[in-house]
Amino acid sequence: MIMAAFSITSLCILLIMGIVMYLRFSASARQEMIAGTQKLMEQAGENLEDYLISMRRVSDSIYYNVIKENDLSSQDQDIQRGMNLLYEANRDNLRSIAVYNDYGSLLAAEPVAWQKEDPDITQQGWYERAMGERENMHFSVPHIQNLFDDASFRYYWVISLSRVVELTDKGTSRPGVLLVDMDYSSIARMMRQINASGSGQYFYLCDSNGRIIYHTRQMQIRGGIAAENSRQAAAYKDGVYDEVFNGERRKVVVNTISYTGWKLVGVIPYPAFTSGMFNIRYFIMIFMLLIAMMLVFINRVVAVRISSPILKLDASILEYEAGEKPEIYIGGSQEIRHLGISVQNSYEQIDQLMKEIVREQNERRKSELDALQSQINPHFLYNALDSITWMVEGERNDDAVFMISELARFFRISLSKGRTVISIKDELQHAKSYMNIQKVRHKETFSMVFDVDPSVVSCCTVKLILQPILENAINYGVAGMDDCGEIRIVGRQRDGRILLSVIDNGMGMPEEEARSLLTDNDRVHKHGSGVGLINVNKRIQVLFGKEYGLTVKSEPDEGTEVIICIPAVPYTEESRKILEKGYLFSKEELDTEGAQGMEEIK
Repeated sequence: MIMAAFSITSLCILLIMGIVMYLRFSASARQEMIAGTQKLMEQAGENLEDYLISMRRVSDSIYYNVIKENDLSSQDQDIQRGMNLLYEANRDNLRSIAVYNDYGSLLAAEPVAWQKEDPDITQQGWYERAMGERENMHFSVPHIQNLFDDASFRYYWVISLSRVVELTDKGTSRPGVLLVDMDYSSIARMMRQINASGSGQYFYLCDSNGRIIYHTRQMQIRGGIAAENSRQAAAYKDGVYDEVFNGERRKVVVNTISYTGWKLVGVIPYPAFTSGMFNIRYFIMIFMLLIAMMLVFINRVVAVRISSPILKLDASILEYEAGEKPEIYIGGSQEIRHLGISVQNSYEQIDQLMKEIVREQNERRKSELDALQSQINPHFLYNALDSITWMVEGERNDDAVFMISELARFFRISLSKGRTVISIKDELQHAKSYMNIQKVRHKETFSMVFDVDPSVVSCCTVKLILQPILENAINYGVAGMDDCGEIRIVGRQRDGRILLSVIDNGMGMPEEEARSLLTDNDRVHKHGSGVGLINVNKRIQVLFGKEYGLTVKSEPDEGTEVIICIPAVPYTEESRKILEKGYLFSKEELDTEGAQGMEEIK
């Protein structure tokens, strides 16, 4: 989880850095592309300006050095010769030179050619513009020259430079128009050169009104197949603009050609920017991949350094919780070492407290057993001594000796060297001694029968559990019967448990009263100390657990049966010592023979 968190955080930061780098690189590349386009357009603009300036100079030379210095009526040969010299000097860039009067009549032309009969010069656009704005030079849009007959029948695309000139005819000054037709192929060649990049951007040339002078798709535009936003571009000042044309977003760079009002326009579609970013994207991707691999490795090392001590500490704690006693891992950073030491100290304190609790619990249970047992011995002792006194007073010495002998045997087993757990055999002997004493006291008015399996007598029991039940059977069962009372003790072993039943054929009692014998501490007893069945039940449950104890069954005139249920634990010294500690013990403390019974106790 630490590695995943570090890696996700690192990758997110790396992704953000990659996006920022790409945006910065793309913005820088876009600016560089725009700057390169502007520089290219500046160079192309300078070339165009040089070309147009040279054409202006040709026009100026013809006007000032040829036309204005000569009279048309007498020096027409000088004018023709001067025009020829200028034409020959610039014939690579010129197609024709012509001079017209204010009526549209041809006065001179170079190269010498015959003018067609059909054209009306005064209706030509270049003528109208020159006559309309006489103080300026005017450049037309590209058109086919159709003024003169050509023996080869070849026609050329030209750009006409027209201006009003002052003609001298017989000493009289009159206006005229000087026409210089520039070869359009020179301008087209310069434009094709800057359009040869093939990166998606292109350049075109238009006049101040948006009419196309040169365009890479000029024929499609003339035919209406394609379109260009030249009118909007003509209105732009020099600079860079964002525009959307025909659903395409693009950058437009505008540069004005001096002396003409023409606009050199560079168009950069946005896909042209991204097409040049492939290498940058590839570089950024490789860079991010390398950084990501390095970060994953670093994150792995850091995560292992952090998580390894925690995992070892967790593993040692899990082993401890599973019941083993490993050493709690102490290592790693200072915080983890401190945590390991704290956990180890806590477990040590818990173990110490658990041992103390077990010891106190066992002491408490032993005290409870001793207290309950102490309620029995005085109770019976008073009755027995009372009977012996009665016998001595009646001079029944043999009976008194018998009573004293049985009483001595009774108390020898009761004391049992301070033990609480004895064998069922001793408990039965204790019951016989008690019943022998009681039979003497009651003048043999009832009989006593012992029906116990031999397998039962070798098991463990709490001492003095039969005597209180026998006492109740005598007092509340058979005491009022004349020589027909019977008390039976039956012992059986079933499913790992010992069942000792005390059965009498006395008066019995209702079912509700029988159930209250083990729960009603406030019940008024007719005979005895009143500790009887409740005392026995508590002693059994204190030692063996709540699932063991007494059950009382009785019906009026049918007698009463009290059933003692205890676990079948074979009596050995080891088992006795374990039970003396209380019933909180481990299975390993039992011997093989008594393991099943002790497990029942748990």
